[in-house]
Amino acid sequence: MILSEHDIQLFHEGKHHFIYKKLGCHLAEINDTRGAYFAVWAPNAQSVSVTGSFNHWDGKAHPMRRIAGSGIWELFIPGVKEGDLYKYEIRTPSGKILAKSDPYAFCCEKPPNTASIVYDHGHYPWGDEEWMKKRKRNRKRKQPLNIYEVHAGSWKHEPDPENPSCTVPLSYRKLAETLIPYVKDMGYTHIELLPIMEHPYTGSWGYQITGYYSVTGRYGTPEDFKYFVDTCHKNNIGVILDWVPAHFPKDIHGLARFDGTCLYEYEDRRKGEHLEWGTLVFNYGRSEVRNFLIANALFWFDKYHIDGLRVDAVASMLYLDYSRKPGEWIPNKYGGKEHLEAIEFLKELNAAVHRYFPDAMMIAEESTAWPRITVPVQKGGLGFSHKWNMGWMNDFLKFISLDFTERKHHPDLITFSFMYAFSENFVQVLSHDEVVHGKRSLLGKMPGDCYQKFAGLRCAFGYFLGHPGKKLLFMGGEFGQTTEWNYNEGLSWHLLESPLHEKLRLLVRDLNHLYRNQKALFEKDDSSDGFEWIGYDAGNCILAFARKGEDLHDMLVFVCNFTPRIYESYPVGVPVRGIYREILNTDNEKYGGINVLNKKPLMAKKVPCHDKSWSIAPRIPPLATIILKIDAGKAGAKY
Repeated sequence: MILSEHDIQLFHEGKHHFIYKKLGCHLAEINDTRGAYFAVWAPNAQSVSVTGSFNHWDGKAHPMRRIAGSGIWELFIPGVKEGDLYKYEIRTPSGKILAKSDPYAFCCEKPPNTASIVYDHGHYPWGDEEWMKKRKRNRKRKQPLNIYEVHAGSWKHEPDPENPSCTVPLSYRKLAETLIPYVKDMGYTHIELLPIMEHPYTGSWGYQITGYYSVTGRYGTPEDFKYFVDTCHKNNIGVILDWVPAHFPKDIHGLARFDGTCLYEYEDRRKGEHLEWGTLVFNYGRSEVRNFLIANALFWFDKYHIDGLRVDAVASMLYLDYSRKPGEWIPNKYGGKEHLEAIEFLKELNAAVHRYFPDAMMIAEESTAWPRITVPVQKGGLGFSHKWNMGWMNDFLKFISLDFTERKHHPDLITFSFMYAFSENFVQVLSHDEVVHGKRSLLGKMPGDCYQKFAGLRCAFGYFLGHPGKKLLFMGGEFGQTTEWNYNEGLSWHLLESPLHEKLRLLVRDLNHLYRNQKALFEKDDSSDGFEWIGYDAGNCILAFARKGEDLHDMLVFVCNFTPRIYESYPVGVPVRGIYREILNTDNEKYGGINVLNKKPLMAKKVPCHDKSWSIAPRIPPLATIILKIDAGKAGAKY
């Protein structure tokens, strides 16, 4: 028996962190006979059988044995080999027969087919040793983090070999050949993929998962995806996966009522169902379910060498009343709305990940003001390494969508985020959720004529770069996608034939490389010591602030003009005396602007401005961000 009594005990305690090495299907040799060992948790089933391509899907051919007192069924089947298809045939307490995919399957059929596939994870020749060593060395250092968010099925399409009049998404290997060089050239540090775990409905974008331990077969095999990750690492690009422990779909072949009972989900619909999404909620109070999810998180770090998980819909886990009306939810034992079991699960999850993979990132998509999201568990927090800054995103996108004449009436939308920028370890996000469902593309949100739309987006990207926090931009935004994102189509790459779109892409590329090369933008990114407020002229919509590194010579000053007006000599207070040189101007002609530049260095004068003793008077282009760097050595400036 592959499962030992100790394995079973740990599983029931929720502490078998590598249970995927025991449950599921594993090629094995027992008594000199090669085959596969199957084990599945179905405690309320009357009987369980393994059916598959090796027994003509006959439920009577291979009945499984119940391990006494465990709720686990097991069986070794000689002759089963890698690539064989299988399912579990489960007889429920009521006598109904269910055909279920393996919750721990390492590979699944390409949808709409739903069988599990026998797969061995042991033979991929990884070549990313240098990256993995560097990741360990860098975990305590301040490093840039600039993420390109990608939906694998719609980044780029190619003609369908079987029907050239149609297009199909690129495979994992073709993404490795095309996406990785693009990301490298653009200066991003990481790729974040919308969920690539197996999911039946393409329109869920991967957020309704049935195969938690399997990459989707839409774009290739597990081997192919390992090649993609390996190639990313060889090119110094990290890989982050979106991961969904908040809910799962009701598809009959999946986890829903797995053994005929609510095994993975809560029994009471007021706690166990998301009515808005039509999905089920994991039972975080059940040890075996917590074990399934925590082991799954560790699995992706272990078997696929990924660098981080972005945990989806954390807010829906934290609150019992999330998206529920009065009477549709159950208070906790203290009468509150906090989901105590989910909170403990998240703490246990992050503690386990950082125990085994201390250099891994755990990123929370959390849209409320829940405190201490990125504080370590041992210090009373939830233990995430980063949190998406959803408040900033919503305010910022509202602001840039306003007409130029209206912006002056809403200063808080562009300034309030600086008040809480260091309360968590934030990632500033311009994500996929903001360019769908009638919200328009980033370029489409901009007011004004065609030129003003591009200028406004260039200005916005400059502000985005300078704002404290790590960075994330969804694909297509970098070159001014004109339409909303469509998961069924590739991006509008033909737009790059237009100079305005190509010049916008060049700006984003230059901003990304500037971010990686300027220590002031990441060395003190999580501390107020790395930021200094200068001022906001609400009437003219001009914002100024400074970013700082450990060394004064690294200080940058950002000035953003959110209106179409030009200022030939606009006074800006600066933190210290010195010479300031313009190192980037989004109005540069090479980016599509009209070239209102500061070609000569600006000497700070002892003229008080913005509560500073020193000031400069740069030219301020219309709808633009300028970035100035202090040349401290020539002026003897000090912090």
